Amino acid sequence: MRLSTLRVTCLSVAALSMFGSFIGNAQTDGLASRPPMGWNSWNHFHRNVDDAAVRAQADAMVSSGMRDAGYVYVNIDDTWQGERDAQGNIQANSRFPDMKALADYVHSKGLKIGIYSSPGALTCAKFAGSLGHEVQDARTYAAWGMDYLKYDLCGLREQMKVAATPEEAHKIMFDAYIKMRDALKATGRPIVYSLCQYGNDAVWRWGTEVGGNLWRTTGDISDKYSSMEAIGFSQAGLAKFAGPGHWNDPDMLEVGNGGMNADEYRTHMSLWAILAAPLLAGNDLSTMTAETKAMLTNRDVIAVDQDAAGKQGDRAWVEGPLEIWVRQLADGSKAVGVFNRHPSALTATVDFKALGFTRAVKARDIWQGKDMGTISAPYTARIPGHGVLFLKVSQ
Repeated sequence: MRLSTLRVTCLSVAALSMFGSFIGNAQTDGLASRPPMGWNSWNHFHRNVDDAAVRAQADAMVSSGMRDAGYVYVNIDDTWQGERDAQGNIQANSRFPDMKALADYVHSKGLKIGIYSSPGALTCAKFAGSLGHEVQDARTYAAWGMDYLKYDLCGLREQMKVAATPEEAHKIMFDAYIKMRDALKATGRPIVYSLCQYGNDAVWRWGTEVGGNLWRTTGDISDKYSSMEAIGFSQAGLAKFAGPGHWNDPDMLEVGNGGMNADEYRTHMSLWAILAAPLLAGNDLSTMTAETKAMLTNRDVIAVDQDAAGKQGDRAWVEGPLEIWVRQLADGSKAVGVFNRHPSALTATVDFKALGFTRAVKARDIWQGKDMGTISAPYTARIPGHGVLFLKVSQ
């Protein structure tokens, strides 16, 4: 369900320049001024999502306090599609008897709703894609009341395979995303445009050019520490490509799905917050534990992710399995994550001067929810295996 080959090394400078200067082209449509927050059906429900499940997630998003914590989007992933009618208009399948009524229900909860398609003839799961029907599908989504589109590249692979050169394959992909961008804009409805593109051809360099409000930088995440770790820590160096309206997306959250322990899930949330990543929960919100709810709704973690400055953090220091990542925040403070990628506990020392602080600092332990007072010397802490010390530090 993914394109794993990163072909950027095959693209000549001339080929990339064909598509303009992609760095720093912020979106101007006013959408996704902060990383989108919400829920997506795929990680937990996969092919088994239906109208009732989506309604239950919307209900739980409200009752759990997630909506009030900032989670807004309720996104339906692949497998909702039925056949096209005689005029070529896409229909939902029997599991979604009335998409407009479902959207109205989600909206009645003070939430927004999203949907999924592909620029290919088929989606990853072999349901109907949007190839040749982009304008029709965009109009249908708008008529239903959709607020978000996840547009998944994998269905376009067949067209890209027949390209004579990597440059031609890139242009097929590039043009396909532009076609849906223009179709969405023509509807007049504000619809967040999420490029599910797996990082191919260094999408962070040109995602804004095709209208992306966010773009996947990696393959699919799974509910294992090894997957989350590989994806999250691979984001080093991408900070300069993100900002209000255009975000790097290391894929959805797995918090609460059961494949990781609490320390690993806290690492997941902390790293995604430092990365200014979209926070799209992927668990069953209607059955989550109190511990999962507390992680997902931690106000200090969310405040880092949603910080008004919109500056993605980056790796500042590494020593073997110990890494320190830092994010500059709008109020002049910094979010500091001290990560231990080793399975056993390790001791780490944080030299705040090396992180840009010129005098004693004030620190708050985000996960403990407590102020640590003034720290004037390098700070030493024991970090659990696969765990994190997550601080907000100021002078």
